[in-house]
Order: sequence, then structure tokens, then C-alpha cells
Amino acid sequence: MATMNTSTWHSHFNMQARYQVWVTHRLLEAVSRVSDADYRRDVGLFFKSIHGTLNHMLVAEHLLWYPRFAKGASPVLALDAEVEPHRERLAQALKGGSANWTPLIASWSAERFDGQLDYRTSKGDPLSLPFAATLAHVFNHATHHRGQITAALTAMGQPCPELDMVYFLLSEQAPKA
Repeated sequence: MATMNTSTWHSHFNMQARYQVWVTHRLLEAVSRVSDADYRRDVGLFFKSIHGTLNHMLVAEHLLWYPRFAKGASPVLALDAEVEPHRERLAQALKGGSANWTPLIASWSAERFDGQLDYRTSKGDPLSLPFAATLAHVFNHATHHRGQITAALTAMGQPCPELDMVYFLLSEQAPKA
């Protein structure tokens, strides 16, 4: 039987968090090779540019969802807010934010995953959703926007790394040098 902090939920979401760190670094490495003009150009993404999409990812995952899960706080922040105009600082904030999830997940009891997440939306409306499913949404949301960014990179003729989770799993199994 699983004990506190070693449940199936912990194992699953710990893997998701490790993948999030790995894939964030790989995506941002690819994005770093794009000219500033292409990085900021409206390429038809929901948040217009690669920069706008990365800013949205910082807002949603790290400035809205993380405080909801970590502190029970519900910040009010527009989903399209440009919270970091400088591209290198934005990349560092995304890398740092992705690293925060692993210790947070480890801090929860196994029972927490079966509960509810009570929070307020970015518009201030109260919501209560299943905790584990909502946490899954956070990681899935990142996948959605990474897909948009890689499509934009491909359309620009830029190379994209393999970001599929199986490549992450293989990298974890590879012998360390």
C-alpha cells in the first residue's frame, strides 16, 4: 500500500513535473536561436507571437496556477499580461517556475489528490474542481502552447527538438556521463 508522498499520484505528477523542466529547457533552447523580430512577430498564435505565448505560459502556470495549488491564493492577472518583456528574463522565469512543481507535489499527502481545488478565476469567479484533474490541466496546458510554438518555429524554417515525453523517458534511462 502506498504511503504518504509515495502514492501513484505522487509518482505520476512527479514525472510530469520532471518532464516539464526537461521540455521547458529544450523548447527555450530552440527559441533562443530565433531572431528578435521573429520572436516578437504576430504569427497567428492565440497569444500572437512566440513571446506572447511564453508570457502567457508564465502567467497561467506560474503566476496563477502555482499560487492556487501552493498557497490557496487566487491572484487576479490577465491571461495576456506581459509580465516579463525581456526575453532572457522570461526564459529564466519559465525555467525557474518549472522547477518549483516537484517539491510542491512531494509536499502533499496522498489524500490531497482526491480532494478539490477551491480558487477564484482570473476574473474573480469562485470555482471548485477535482484537485488531480486540475493539476493535470496545468501540465496539459503547457503541452498545448508548446505545440503552438513548435508549429511557429517550423513555419519559420527553424529546427525544433523532439519534445515528446518518450524522449524525456529515454533521456532519464540513458547512462549518465
